[in-house]
Amino acid sequence: MAREVSLEESMISVAKNAPVTAQRRVRDDLEDFMSKPYMARALVAPDISHPRGTHGHRHSNMTVLQQHCAFFDQDDDGIIYPWETYMGMRALGFNIVASVIMAIGIALAMSYPTQRSWLPSPLFPIYIHNIHRIKHGSDSGTYDTEGRYVPMNLENIFSKYAKTKLDHLTLGEIWEMTEGNRNAFDPYGWTAGKLEWGVLYILARDGEGFLSKEAVRRCYDGSLFEYCAKVQAGVHAKTT
Repeated sequence: MAREVSLEESMISVAKNAPVTAQRRVRDDLEDFMSKPYMARALVAPDISHPRGTHGHRHSNMTVLQQHCAFFDQDDDGIIYPWETYMGMRALGFNIVASVIMAIGIALAMSYPTQRSWLPSPLFPIYIHNIHRIKHGSDSGTYDTEGRYVPMNLENIFSKYAKTKLDHLTLGEIWEMTEGNRNAFDPYGWTAGKLEWGVLYILARDGEGFLSKEAVRRCYDGSLFEYCAKVQAGVHAKTT
């Protein structure tokens, strides 16, 4: 006769016969800090410390993924051209060579999926309106397939992989996280995930070599880019 599962047992997140569930634990107290952490948010990127998202950041009625990309839309026309990506990377402090490589790579990877027709454009534009189409596999799931933001999945990144310091990731832990997120037969997703997190680590790591949850959260809504550009502009002003 089948045994009825108790309510307590139904809430357990670790299975004895799957050691990986003990190694990568998920938090069970998120609702103590935030309402409905499992619900995808269209306009803001909250976490348990910032339940209303980034203070002072304007969402302009764009999805969180659109906000993430909007920094690179230099003329606010809804289209990101490779030269705009280049200028954005330079504003963030990357050198000329790195900015050129990233601008080309991003245009090649992201332009065609966002096109309004089946015909590719020789200018390699990225249309922010269709930016949800660039979402790839083997990621954390913090963006859903429509470009909304899922707070629970940001928290899971750190509950699973931040072993050295609370709410911070080392470079090794980032590697482990991207390995843990890999889907079978998805080399594009594997590569894209590592490149994206690698660039973020270079951009936002602190003096001890850690990447903070706050930096990651603000990367998702694009406010990190605005902050870093202002810092770089201040540094440039002091040296000229």
